[in-house]
Amino acid sequence: MTAIKTYTEDDLISALKKHDNDAFEYLYTNYKAALFTIIHQIIADKEIAQDVLQEAFITAWKNIDKYDVTKGRLFTWLFNVTRNCAINTTRSKAFKSEQKNDSFDNYVSYVDEKDNLSQNINQIGLRKQVHLLREEYKNVLELSYFNGFTHEEIAKILTIPVGTVKTRLRNALIELRKQFV
Repeated sequence: MTAIKTYTEDDLISALKKHDNDAFEYLYTNYKAALFTIIHQIIADKEIAQDVLQEAFITAWKNIDKYDVTKGRLFTWLFNVTRNCAINTTRSKAFKSEQKNDSFDNYVSYVDEKDNLSQNINQIGLRKQVHLLREEYKNVLELSYFNGFTHEEIAKILTIPVGTVKTRLRNALIELRKQFV
């Protein structure tokens, strides 16, 4: 059994810039869920979203030398690469054509796959209320309740302690509760 290698962000960036396959595998394993969530918010079709995820990682692999540590964290750069890939896909002629020519059967299954909870959240205006909260509360609520990240994943993304994530979530829920009473 081989030991799973872990990286600090600086070590990971250094290894990625050397095109180290193990570092890329680590990057993919640890960031794919978060990046897929970003794509899936833009592109509802899971198969297309998976393709865009692969494209985003290939783009990141090919352009890792363009990443500048002084301009932000690695996740922020990956977030932007991923978001741009998703947006570029929605702007492509093939994607627009597929959306126009989608069969009725696909539309019915798409509606069935749609999460009813997100529709209910939008109907009661919860998302609007969340956006009225302080920035730090809004960030943790978005990541936790709307994107499904764990406390540990949120702490890693926002580079804050897990305890701070839990406190902010609790305080955010208290503030939301006040808005609905």
